[in-house]
Amino acid sequence: MAMDQVQGPLPSSTPIERDARLVSTDHRVAPSEIAIGVIIGRAAEYFDFFVFAIASVVVFPKVFFPFAEPVTATLYAFAMFSLAFIARPIGSVVFTAIDRRHGRGVKLSIAMFLLGFSTMAISFLPSYAQIGAWSLSLLGVLRIGQGLALGGAWDGLASLLALNAPIERRGFYAALPQLGAPFGFIVAGTLFSFFLLNLSEADFLDWGWRFPFFCAFAINVVATFARLRLVATEEFANLLERRRLEPSPIIPLIRDHARELIIGALIPLASFALFHLVTVFPISWITLFTHRSAGEFLMVQCSGAFICAGAILASGLIADQIGRRMLLLIAAGLIAVFAVGSIIAPLLFEENAIGQTIYVNAGFALLGLSYGQSSGAVTSRLEQRYRYTGAALTNDLAWLLGAGFAPLIVLFLSARYGLACVGLYLLSGAVTTLVVLGMSRSEIRQV
Repeated sequence: MAMDQVQGPLPSSTPIERDARLVSTDHRVAPSEIAIGVIIGRAAEYFDFFVFAIASVVVFPKVFFPFAEPVTATLYAFAMFSLAFIARPIGSVVFTAIDRRHGRGVKLSIAMFLLGFSTMAISFLPSYAQIGAWSLSLLGVLRIGQGLALGGAWDGLASLLALNAPIERRGFYAALPQLGAPFGFIVAGTLFSFFLLNLSEADFLDWGWRFPFFCAFAINVVATFARLRLVATEEFANLLERRRLEPSPIIPLIRDHARELIIGALIPLASFALFHLVTVFPISWITLFTHRSAGEFLMVQCSGAFICAGAILASGLIADQIGRRMLLLIAAGLIAVFAVGSIIAPLLFEENAIGQTIYVNAGFALLGLSYGQSSGAVTSRLEQRYRYTGAALTNDLAWLLGAGFAPLIVLFLSARYGLACVGLYLLSGAVTTLVVLGMSRSEIRQV
């Protein structure tokens, strides 16, 4: 406790950042301004995330795993996809050390440029036909680079936004950062859909797929400056210090708050399991087992992402009325019902385009309702002085447990035992969320 009392201000990042603070000292950071910075930053991160995810289905099996039959090649691609989720907690630990030593601006700049570079560099990778197994090694290294960068991109803006929003609207403001997911998917999905629908397969696999990856660096540069504009202000630094949102040591955090970290990682499991089962997995099933165009189906998913964005905003409004814990219970219950329906009537998704569209849109609506408050569920269980680092680590664990291996596991099972496995996997996530919420009966704080 004494150490907390004598702790000085956050370390200054660089002379450039100090100069930026000098010219920005009269700038007041409003919740709406924080929200814009958070949404832009998260949308860029999710764009990189979804570009790799979509390519894992429509590109990588043919470009990097042509030696395997289509289902096996896609499973290999999903295994590569999972590497980033393993690397994310490591990235959080490494970049927390950079934050404590050099400041948040340095940490964020390195993380975002690493993310943009890793994604862009994939666009220049030679195929397996050109350099053999070296292409797989390079793809794996760059995917790990994405994961490390995503772990380091945590900037505290989301927690600061919720803490500084009007108390009666904290659920709504806590939902705003989650809009980055549907916005990122819409941009990535639209780009891939355009090239899939307007290029021949040969041209798409030769150069068309590379363009979305190439765009990532420019998008991340814009997002980085949008966030640094807030991070560099004296007002932002004062808010972080006042709210005690500074990086905390990892070992004491794990030793003293292991229970909160585990609960925080398990509460959003239903949402995170659903996340990949309405975004990544349906594209793989459509591509592998139906004659429907992947480009056309991506546009259906983009329309579902708009529904998801609306549901995220609705989740904030509802949470402010009935409480975050109650909303999460209701959302998990609805996801469980949705999962049971997927078990009972898997042919609805398998047999016809209308059923597929209904599944996707309903899934995106439930995703928005649950995902909108999942971030608040992760962060609100921690003391303020541990929120910055604890929220990052808990978020990484939630992604790893709930979503990291979901496409790989579900495709493996459903290809062998049928689409009912999708519902079973999703039901396990929903039940876990309901059980953990039942065991943790205290209201998830809105502050």
